[in-house]
Amino acid sequence: MNQTEKARAFGALHQKGNPIVLYNIWDAGTAKAVAEAGAKALATGSWSVAAAHGYADGEKLPMSVLVETAKSITDFVDLPLSVDFEGAYSAEPEGAAANVARLVEIGAVGINFEDRVVSGEGLYPVESQAARIRAIRDMADGKDIPFFINARTDLFLAESDLAKHAGLVDEAIERGRAYASAGGSGFFVPGLIDAGLIEKICAASALPVNVMMRAGAPDVKTLARLGVGRISYGPGPYRSMMERLRQEAAAIYSLL
Repeated sequence: MNQTEKARAFGALHQKGNPIVLYNIWDAGTAKAVAEAGAKALATGSWSVAAAHGYADGEKLPMSVLVETAKSITDFVDLPLSVDFEGAYSAEPEGAAANVARLVEIGAVGINFEDRVVSGEGLYPVESQAARIRAIRDMADGKDIPFFINARTDLFLAESDLAKHAGLVDEAIERGRAYASAGGSGFFVPGLIDAGLIEKICAASALPVNVMMRAGAPDVKTLARLGVGRISYGPGPYRSMMERLRQEAAAIYSLL
């Protein structure tokens, strides 16, 4: 498939009630392993890519390294690739669009794009984030690529008290609608694990909703019944592999 065909195929995999499952990767080697396991598409996780290069999350990884990592994946594995691009390394719409264009140029077909103010506090106002999404959409449309913008809200991830998540749902729905109108392709709600609240957002969203698996989250089949269109695993795969590596190394060194 060429890039346009991959982008169309990737978008088509997002179906409410029949979600695409993305087991997040961080380099070409993990991309190949997940592809061989049966994945239909690939997605990086920003935390994992940064950690694999010795950096903290939050756009501490140089963008040039991230772009080169994404290119190594698209060069090595012939599956649609979505890149977790955090805040697109720019607060301004024009800068965000120009940076995302670099990912389009190396063959990526989508991004995660968050409304958290990276290296700052809080979330962007709805109108500001919508303007950033709109700029990215206009850039991609200009290249005739049906680029998948997975518009992420950090409302729930930023609130550690799960009992307060119900009070954030209305704002999340408002943001989802604004992001859809601006050209978003999906709506990502990491941190939300309550089944009833997930179902409410799925019912209200015109976009396929992405839920991130974490402790306490419903299983894949339940999420599908709730209307979720995309399930991802974030930094979980990286942490799991690193823990196994530590255990195996410890077992070897304990014999010396």
